[in-house]
Amino acid sequence: MFGLSGFKEVDSGYVTELAAQGARLIDVRTEAEVAQGVIDGAIHIPLHLLPLRAADIPQDAPVVIYCRSGARSAQACAFMASKGYDNMHNLSGGIMAWARSGHALSAAR
Repeated sequence: MFGLSGFKEVDSGYVTELAAQGARLIDVRTEAEVAQGVIDGAIHIPLHLLPLRAADIPQDAPVVIYCRSGARSAQACAFMASKGYDNMHNLSGGIMAWARSGHALSAAR
């Protein structure tokens, strides 16, 4: 169920399920953070560019947004929900929680 904020907080296990179902992964971290590793298949859209690139995010599939800790990605999810996107998910704890859960990181492309 989606909260009043218009998006759902999800853990890394649920993100892997969503990804297997075709969810899009959006990384809103800075270039320097992305250079440290990414979740495989993620698209990098820095948070400050999200308003300019919102149209690049599909509305026909679930979308998971993540950052380092989950705070900036929650802002990004709320912004996208305010623009009418109704299938937004925030990776709770960000990429740090992803890595702590034993999930792999890929080299940035």
